[in-house]
Amino acid sequence: MNVLIIGGVAAGTKTAAKLKRLVPDARVTILAKDKDISYAGCGLPYYVGGAIPSREQLIVNTPASYSALTGVEVRTGMEAIRLDAAAHTVTARDLSDGSESEFAYDACVIATGASPAVPPLPGVESRGVYCLRTPDDAEGLRRYVEEKPVRRAVVVGGGFIGLEIAENLMEKKVSVTVAEMAGQIMPNVLDPEMAAFARKQLQKAGLRVLTGVKVEEILTADGAATGVRTAAGTLPADLVVLSVGVRPNTAWLTDTGMEMFKGTILVDERLRTSLPDVYAAGDCVMVKNRITGERQWSAMGSSANYEGRTLARVLAGEAGRYPGVLGTGVVKLPGGLNAARTGLTEAQAKQAGYDVETALAVSDDKAHYYPDSAWFVTKLVADKATHKLLGAQVLGPGAVDKMIDVAVTGIALNARLEDLDGLDLAYAPPFSTAIHPFVQAVYVLGNKLCGAMCSMTPAQYAAGEAKGWTVVDANAQPVIPGARWVDLTKVNGPVEGLDKDEKLLLVCAKGRRAYLLQRRLMAAGYTNTRVLEGATFFNDVKVEGVKTTVSPEDITRVKALGFLHDKNTPDRFNGRVITRNGKITAEESRAISEAAALYGSGAITMTSRLTLEIQGVPYSNIEPLREYLAQYGLETGGTGSKVRPVVSCKGTTCQYGLIDTFALSEEIHERFYHGYHDVKLPHKFKIAVGGCPNNCVKPDLNDLGIIGQRVPQIDPDKCRGCKVCQVERACPIQVAQMKDGKIQIDPDACNHCGRCVGKCPFGALTSETNGYKVYVGGRWGKKVAQGHALDKVFTSKEEVLNVVEKAILLFREQGITGERFADTIARLGFESVQEQLLSDDLLAHKQENLAAQKHLKGGATC
Repeated sequence: MNVLIIGGVAAGTKTAAKLKRLVPDARVTILAKDKDISYAGCGLPYYVGGAIPSREQLIVNTPASYSALTGVEVRTGMEAIRLDAAAHTVTARDLSDGSESEFAYDACVIATGASPAVPPLPGVESRGVYCLRTPDDAEGLRRYVEEKPVRRAVVVGGGFIGLEIAENLMEKKVSVTVAEMAGQIMPNVLDPEMAAFARKQLQKAGLRVLTGVKVEEILTADGAATGVRTAAGTLPADLVVLSVGVRPNTAWLTDTGMEMFKGTILVDERLRTSLPDVYAAGDCVMVKNRITGERQWSAMGSSANYEGRTLARVLAGEAGRYPGVLGTGVVKLPGGLNAARTGLTEAQAKQAGYDVETALAVSDDKAHYYPDSAWFVTKLVADKATHKLLGAQVLGPGAVDKMIDVAVTGIALNARLEDLDGLDLAYAPPFSTAIHPFVQAVYVLGNKLCGAMCSMTPAQYAAGEAKGWTVVDANAQPVIPGARWVDLTKVNGPVEGLDKDEKLLLVCAKGRRAYLLQRRLMAAGYTNTRVLEGATFFNDVKVEGVKTTVSPEDITRVKALGFLHDKNTPDRFNGRVITRNGKITAEESRAISEAAALYGSGAITMTSRLTLEIQGVPYSNIEPLREYLAQYGLETGGTGSKVRPVVSCKGTTCQYGLIDTFALSEEIHERFYHGYHDVKLPHKFKIAVGGCPNNCVKPDLNDLGIIGQRVPQIDPDKCRGCKVCQVERACPIQVAQMKDGKIQIDPDACNHCGRCVGKCPFGALTSETNGYKVYVGGRWGKKVAQGHALDKVFTSKEEVLNVVEKAILLFREQGITGERFADTIARLGFESVQEQLLSDDLLAHKQENLAAQKHLKGGATC
């Protein structure tokens, strides 16, 4: 048997290896276009993030090792360009020299996989624009992130891969925005309410997520990406990663007459194509959905391996049959969240014609008393008539895969809910709950189907179906503002003040107490109660007409996002919009004004740090406001014990400016405000950049201040001792003085403003040193401290940036939690601090310093 396999990686190499085990004397040849034939494609994002240190770890087998291990002949650098099914031949081009060769076969396997879909956007070929499909892609992306360095990235596409890339870029301290064209993240993977809950968790973790946003152009400067333009606005970026899906690598088969659909090869359950003796497997094929029997494309590494193994058995003459896919997937997301799914979503099940019932349950992921116990949010989808399980979706910080694998097993075995509610699943406190979390979700759905529980789903609640219902708080203590609290333990009959026919929405923390209350109320004759599935854990519950009182925990949480509580109101906040040293574009200004009108009181104020504050933002509007601003590349923040937004004067354009304050402050902003955004410090750390010694922005009253310098140099031989000296007249602080017939400048008194340079008509002051003066330990406010000037005048920007970084690292390492940098310097002594800032020892152990768990709650209160 002569088997020719076109393509490697998952399906091709699995087919070949299994076939050689089954039929050792078969001649099996792989033609692969790339040099890597067997690599961990699903591990590429984790190589970018550094969890996988070396590229070699991604390579499962080299061509040589694979060939030696399996006996399969491997030809790399060979691109298949033509299939002649009648002649049983494939023509391939050698990419090294362009020559063509013809390969005969008895059976041919197409396993060419798929490639990233690259949208035809202006700027897509620029530096800093990447897709991620091969180890070369991952290596290039990782190198670009580390060498540029990259501070801001836009990931286009909010599917599994896009979110994995986002998570790993965040691990590299990159500020990431995900832009998804669909109305939700993970479209066709999760139902909308599950996706919305996941999105909220991701936003809490610091990932900016935009949905319903179409990218129209990649913006560039000098051939490199600088951002993306969307229909809603511009998103600045040093890096753009395209993750908008994949397309089958089948263009070379167009003229073969092979039956295809949108580029995918149609195969039967024995993975045969419409051409004789031609088979296909992997990301290039369209198989079937295991539940509905309808055609489905599932470009997953797991499916490719299963298909390859089945195909090998078919080629060996066995009765192999591939039953189809369930679309099973699991993904690790930013912020420690995991997501998994299998089968049909609620929308897909309805589209397939099922009469659907769903349930959403919140449960512990292990014994609640065990350390690190967390939660699962599980949504099950079933057929109402047969109780057959159709699909499952799970979110949580823990082992969501074990939950979804139970569902996969049940669906694959055509299980009804009744078959699953007594499963003898593993239990011990470190691993699970006594009643397995999956079984708990089955109980909830079973109770709905049999009428033991009447509920309202989160989707129904979000759609407004609770309007007109009375919200009953079933928590152990009153929690929901404006709701009628009922003590579950005291209910043994009718509840005073609640009519038996009244529409009552029962709400607790996770759902259990509300269900128990419903059972008691139903026994007492109440006819119209509903339990809110997911409870307050999943839903944002509000009582109509009641002003929300925000908890202290939430006030603290949103303060970290840049929203300070308005003391005159129960639920309104002032949101700080970060500017680049006080500079914004006209488009950004319009966006801020519109945001203030839409989500705040309409008023905008300026802070002393040149940020803008949108006044009077209701707590419920905070996330919508942040999402709206993010569409224009704007962010909120500027609070907490960390590096604060940089402030600068207008020295770039001012007549007295000696340095480009805009450029320097923007670089500091990106490198240290964004780059050190997650670095916790003892207290706030403020940085100011002044263009000259006029000190308009008071750099010497900041934790670190930079002032432009022009140090005059006198050539005494050219001084003629003029009676009216132009240099003396030009000095604004009168330290240039004529003494003994020569101009003299006291170096200790001169502030290096440079105003005297060039004033002498005879050239006595024409040469000068341009540079930067750095002050450390300044502070203003109720306890003022004058900053200490480092002795050295720095003459390069890189020197200054290194000093800034060393100052931050010193403060983090040697500062005491709660003290300002001025206090740290006073305690350590300025001479010791200066010595450290002028050496590189702090940089030598930077990673160890940043990795230390310290200053978890700093001293900043605003």
